Amino acid sequence: MSSRRVFLFQSFSIIWLAEFSAIACSSVGNNNTQIPLTPSNKLQTEGKSMKLESSVFAANSSIPAKYTCDGSDISPSISWDEPPTGTESLALIVDDPDAPRGTFVHWVLYDIPATVRQLPEKVASTKTLPSGGVQGKNDFGKLGYGGPCPPSGTHRYFFKLYALDKNLGLQPGATKQQILQAMDGHVLVTAELIGRYQRQQK
Repeated sequence: MSSRRVFLFQSFSIIWLAEFSAIACSSVGNNNTQIPLTPSNKLQTEGKSMKLESSVFAANSSIPAKYTCDGSDISPSISWDEPPTGTESLALIVDDPDAPRGTFVHWVLYDIPATVRQLPEKVASTKTLPSGGVQGKNDFGKLGYGGPCPPSGTHRYFFKLYALDKNLGLQPGATKQQILQAMDGHVLVTAELIGRYQRQQK
């Protein structure tokens, strides 16, 4: 009986040590594989957000003809609230995902200073803006803003503002794809405003 007790004690000891070692190894493994939060993930966790709006049209409403190819084809005024801590620059992309040949880009702006809170009406089609910021090339093949001009039906126009943790440093005339590539891994938070438009005259 004595030998059996010793045997059982040794067996339980070995099993306990094995389980403890497995738990310890599992804990170490979890620590080693834990992915650190990126700045973007931290901001999402903390519930950070940024609001983008326009004084000339409400979210999901019709964009006035003045800002389209049926009117003066000038850019609308837009504004936003304070970007999150760590923002070094802002970028804006305006595009139409309802275009018949795929998403059509109407405006790209980047390296907007983090201190800027709005873009006025009728931004000039210059390489750089007086308040700071660089203009890219739209799908009309031009610098600056090109207004809605849908061939048929009502299209949606997405104004997307990105708060970035760096300046992109791209030359004037960069395309949307070049901007997206340069922004990859550096977006802190985004804001979006959607407007709609249907041609009033042919």
